[in-house]
Amino acid sequence: MSDRPAKKAYKGESITVTFEARRCLHATECVRGLPEVFDTAARPWIRPDGATADRLAEVVRRCPSGALRYELADGGREIPERPTQIARSSAGQLTVRGELRVDTPEGPRAETRVMLCGCGQSRLQPYCDHAGPCGQ
Repeated sequence: MSDRPAKKAYKGESITVTFEARRCLHATECVRGLPEVFDTAARPWIRPDGATADRLAEVVRRCPSGALRYELADGGREIPERPTQIARSSAGQLTVRGELRVDTPEGPRAETRVMLCGCGQSRLQPYCDHAGPCGQ
């Protein structure tokens, strides 16, 4: 396991973006959606003031794994999709969006977006980490 922090916050004037590196599956929705905010070659790699809070929140919501989250300066957070949606990939991963409570080894977590392991071989159970055949 990496010695990187489990979750890192990038604070902007009107929005704070958090990134949980171990859950990132490199779907690149962030980098493709707002390269002026998400630049993996720069440090810090997330610059929240590079776009409006509304646009940045829209792109963060595209992150299928939930590795990226946001909180607005006024306390606003992501509103879960309703009804909850579950899709299984051809490899077996479960992409889930909605108002979720996920049981983890650290205890229950409130979530709005997750990619769950379908093969049981993830080292980050119940989340997918691409370790087994369902992440290939």
